[in-house]
Amino acid sequence: MATNNPTSAPGSQGEGYSEQPIDPIWMSSRTARQIYALGEVEKDISRLLSLAASSMALLSLPQTDGPEDDLPQGAERSEKFVDVANEYFERLDSIHIAIRSSLAHIRQSRIAPSAINAPPPNFIPPPLGVGLPSTDEKGGAARGERGLQEERVERDAWKGVLAALSRIKEAREREQAQGGAGSPGS
Repeated sequence: MATNNPTSAPGSQGEGYSEQPIDPIWMSSRTARQIYALGEVEKDISRLLSLAASSMALLSLPQTDGPEDDLPQGAERSEKFVDVANEYFERLDSIHIAIRSSLAHIRQSRIAPSAINAPPPNFIPPPLGVGLPSTDEKGGAARGERGLQEERVERDAWKGVLAALSRIKEAREREQAQGGAGSPGS
């Protein structure tokens, strides 16, 4: 599956890939090559879904084809289905092999659990944004722990409260200025 040619994707010979130069960073280590290969698997999966859609269209009755579908008719339709189905299973097989080799690489690397930084105990991430963790021992969400989106929502809410209170104050001042001329029951 791996190749020493730095201008082609690993495992991409004859699989419909365009021969584009690969950034040398992806060939710098085995891990980088595996990450690149997983990116290619992602592209393969989207192609696999496209092939599945084509197969389903070819299996439908010719009477249901739209004029813009450009699907073959008669015996040519079944031949096209066989071609698409063969490509589908070849692509599925290459995805299977690539994922298995990536998993084998992960197992072989034996990444230590301590290499992954866990969040501090009792850490609850903010729901609407990312904030900076504080060092104080407060139980709730301290002001410094809220994300930008939460801060904006709170700011807008306080602006709304201020605007509503200002309108109430102005309405009362107008009533007092009129001297109660429009009192109810007159």
